[in-house]
Amino acid sequence: MSSPNRVWFITGSSSGLGKALTELLLANGERVVATCRNTAAHDNIVARYSADQLLPYKLDVTKEADVKAALAAGVERFGRIDVVVNNAGIGLFGEMEAVPEEDARYIMELHYWGPVHVMKEVARIFREVNPAGEGGRIFNISTVGGYRANPTLSYYSASKFALEGSTQAFLQEMHPSWNIKGCIIEPGGFRSGWAAGPNTKVIPPHPAYTDPTNAASLFRKFHGDIPLLGDATKMGKAVIRLADLSMGVRSPLTGVWAGEGVEKGVEEQRERFGSGGLPVELPLRVQLGSESLFLVTMQARNTIEDSAKWAWVSHSTNADDMDGQGYVKQYLVGSGAFQDVNEAV
Repeated sequence: MSSPNRVWFITGSSSGLGKALTELLLANGERVVATCRNTAAHDNIVARYSADQLLPYKLDVTKEADVKAALAAGVERFGRIDVVVNNAGIGLFGEMEAVPEEDARYIMELHYWGPVHVMKEVARIFREVNPAGEGGRIFNISTVGGYRANPTLSYYSASKFALEGSTQAFLQEMHPSWNIKGCIIEPGGFRSGWAAGPNTKVIPPHPAYTDPTNAASLFRKFHGDIPLLGDATKMGKAVIRLADLSMGVRSPLTGVWAGEGVEKGVEEQRERFGSGGLPVELPLRVQLGSESLFLVTMQARNTIEDSAKWAWVSHSTNADDMDGQGYVKQYLVGSGAFQDVNEAV
């Protein structure tokens, strides 16, 4: 694999994963459009990297016109965009009854509509600005809570569930010849400033939920007491690694291709796809952090078990003149419209 020389567009680059990833990429010799609301957060790296490598850009992703302007500025500076990381976000804790509607609506604007604005515009850039067939990659930062919801995080999880659903549909809409691919990233708890500080809003408990045995009270206490498992720099390296695998390149940056389980994972990829099997297809979702992997796996198992247990209810609604299993084979598997279903079967 060759060394990369990509142009990355990152939202929410002033702290946490966004900041760590920006610094890793610059150290890797890549070019970055680092967007955030407060570009003063980049003063330190601006002093160390030239304008040929770094473009800090003030951006509010909830404003579609500003998103288009930011991407246009990246294309004007670097001539293309290769990888997008939709990372801008905040935390919002509070029972559904406690959270003001304006806060709930804002987090949907930020976590759902923000990435949608970016995906819509960058799809055009990947298809029409980049050389034909080179396409690009999109990494949408969701959360373990985008697959399994928890009390006090209903609106936060709703915004991430929406993002995951739209991402899955969007990626299926991309014609193979465009070479536009992506992945949903589901982090667990990371030492990134997300759980506390200016990037998180904690709503006081609703009076009806203050009983210490209530699930909301228990989760508030649990979330406040436990240490955070994830390291933001390691998360950044994981995102780079996924991009490398998907694009058939190998970053020379120390630690990207080494560390706990990395060598074994790469070897398994080689055995599966063969020595010439790069680039590899990205999975729809990747969990980052052992606790995220555990919780997502448990949720998936529970869904499968519940589906099997209650299948009789599902089948009971079929019209009398239709055979359910025959319908599935003829219209779903046989249609070609559900590629992932065909591959599973």
